[in-house]
Amino acid sequence: MDIHEYQAKQLLSKFGVNIPPGEVVYQTHEAENILSWLNEDKIVVKAQVHAGGRGKAGGVKVCEGDDEVVKTVDQMIGMNIVTPQTNENGKTVNRVYLEKAYNIQKEFYFCITVDRETGGNTIVYSKKGGVNIEEVAEKTPKEIYKLKISPGGDLLTHHARTIVYNLGLSGKTAKSAQKNILSIYKAFTSLDAALIEVNPFAVVENGEVVILDCKASFDDNALYRQRQVAEMKDENEYDPLELEAARHDLNYVKLDGNIGLMVNGAGLSMATMDIIKYYGGEAANFMDVAGAATPERVAAAFKLIYRDSDVKGILINIFGGMMRCNDIAEGLVNASKEVGLDKPLVVRLEGTNVEMGMEILKNSGFPIKPVETMEEAAKKVVEMVKEK
Repeated sequence: MDIHEYQAKQLLSKFGVNIPPGEVVYQTHEAENILSWLNEDKIVVKAQVHAGGRGKAGGVKVCEGDDEVVKTVDQMIGMNIVTPQTNENGKTVNRVYLEKAYNIQKEFYFCITVDRETGGNTIVYSKKGGVNIEEVAEKTPKEIYKLKISPGGDLLTHHARTIVYNLGLSGKTAKSAQKNILSIYKAFTSLDAALIEVNPFAVVENGEVVILDCKASFDDNALYRQRQVAEMKDENEYDPLELEAARHDLNYVKLDGNIGLMVNGAGLSMATMDIIKYYGGEAANFMDVAGAATPERVAAAFKLIYRDSDVKGILINIFGGMMRCNDIAEGLVNASKEVGLDKPLVVRLEGTNVEMGMEILKNSGFPIKPVETMEEAAKKVVEMVKEK
């Protein structure tokens, strides 16, 4: 789960991380009260959306004077931001963050992420902060440092000193950086984070290190024990279909194609997407109904896929296992009645009572095409979508 920049900073501050004073506003008139509290000559106004590249899209502006701040807030709230990390429709700004602006002396990059190869955590850092770190890694990979922490291990003081040394810091600034690095790592492990990225990790005019921008993501499977994090979820930042899927405990990810997929099992889901691609189609979603494919779960998943306006045809690939295929077929027919099915629907079932299930689908009265193999299913749905 992702959260906003200001929320990430709120969490980090509880662990002693040095962040700029600031506050979030949802309406223009709220900015006036915040400005009197901040009492700073320069204020940074930041659009709060789950996407990087906000600055180039007009979502980050340094303002001088209260009038300029209020005007910028008014312009920014409700604006649409399109960045390399959004789709072509962009994201609407519903809240902005006001914080103190600093005279930056140096900018660094600092990130902690879960290393899926080792099962531990990896710290990635660089002297070149404030820029796209992917470009740095591509053009000057020697500028990127990595420190791997073994599973169950911790970031120790000597690790932090090594990081500070590699960044070329000394004296008061080195002590400030070391303190912040240890505190960020403590927050990462305590909050079950999957990623905490600070860019820039900045040295300001008084020699202190300040976290000027921050991105944080968390392990969805650990949210049950991270209530304060779970409550920070901004549903406006998520696709409505993905939110609906989560409510039914369905693994769903929206994609850019036009063939809706419903499959049970992540491996079978990936294989189905691959074979769709092989025959010239594009999946509109990843969908793993997971667990037991009950009629209720199948119906809920089908209706969710059908609601996607980008979907021009649907392929269902279910291995029933202990679940009877006739029950799955009945769930599909009932769901088809509810939505008034008028899109091509290809169904491949395998498992107990598969013959009964196929017979139910054939006699449903809806444009449902039952097939026997995954290859035949992929060919057929791609063909039907192209004809539609």
